[in-house]
Amino acid sequence: MSETTTGASYAAAGVDIEAGDRAVELMKEWVKKTRRPEVLGGLGGFAGLFDASALKRYERPLLASATDGVGTKVDLARKMGVYDTIGHDLVGMVVDDLVVCGAEPLFMTDYICVGKVHPERVAAIVKGIAEGCVLAGCALVGGETAEHPGLLGEDDFDVAGAGTGVVEADRLLGADRIRTGDAVIAMASSGLHSNGYSLVRHVVFDRAGWTLDREVAEFGRTLGEELLEPTKIYSLDCLALTRTTEVHAFSHITGGGLAANLARVIPDGLHATVDRSTWTPGAVFDVVGAAGRVERLELEKTLNMGVGMMAVVPAESVDAALTTLADRGVDSWVAGEITERGDHTTGATLTGDYSS
Repeated sequence: MSETTTGASYAAAGVDIEAGDRAVELMKEWVKKTRRPEVLGGLGGFAGLFDASALKRYERPLLASATDGVGTKVDLARKMGVYDTIGHDLVGMVVDDLVVCGAEPLFMTDYICVGKVHPERVAAIVKGIAEGCVLAGCALVGGETAEHPGLLGEDDFDVAGAGTGVVEADRLLGADRIRTGDAVIAMASSGLHSNGYSLVRHVVFDRAGWTLDREVAEFGRTLGEELLEPTKIYSLDCLALTRTTEVHAFSHITGGGLAANLARVIPDGLHATVDRSTWTPGAVFDVVGAAGRVERLELEKTLNMGVGMMAVVPAESVDAALTTLADRGVDSWVAGEITERGDHTTGATLTGDYSS
């Protein structure tokens, strides 16, 4: 063997351990901001610790678990070089699934997969996740950053997360609580949130030929800035609603659109009718629809159409619910009602035309 021949190494294979260590140091200050009193230890252990004795105050605590990612929205973040907002999307996708059953989000863990560790980029992603956790009231107790050279390009990345929450058994929300005459309250989305981006990217890039720096008059900003608008996080707003008035169910409007997600919490024999005329979808929905000549039904099957969360409440709770949400700065309105199913074949139907 030649004296100049060197053995294989992890670094030569493309994995930079030192860069990973640097990323951990940079993210520690952000993770610390999410700390709850039940969290034990700090970042860097093999597992995050959460003091479960805090659950003793519950008569019968039920743990809720959810996991998700943000889909192809990460590609837009990469192309724009903006890494500190995608974490808001990740947290919103996870914690707002938890709160649907009435669970308080307790803690999250994240998984970040990159082609090459750029410490500042990884730290920016974690910063966004930590900020989202603060908005959700949960702790970020740990995570994993994995470097996959050869599988991902140097600037490619993906994120995923998992969360755990808790709800008292007798306060569990869901279809069994819903009754005829209940009202459906809609809570406005901040835009596209994190679903439907495969359709949106196909429309604006492949069909319309637009670029991310294109100024769009309807948005009052660039296309990229609109598409990267972070997902609104509703968990604390929903929990406040359960404390101030009676709530029967929530529905997180994500992939599959408004009707399909609302139908998931409607019991057999009942039906939710949602009136489109009670709101005006944001400009991004009209722009995407027009640019791609996308039929309304296809848009509604894919995008949230301006509604990120829905609450089903008794008719007598409507005023209190709307007041609570308004006090918290959440744009909300009565969008529909629960009736007997009759001849309907699905659990939820959209009727009328959107307000202009």
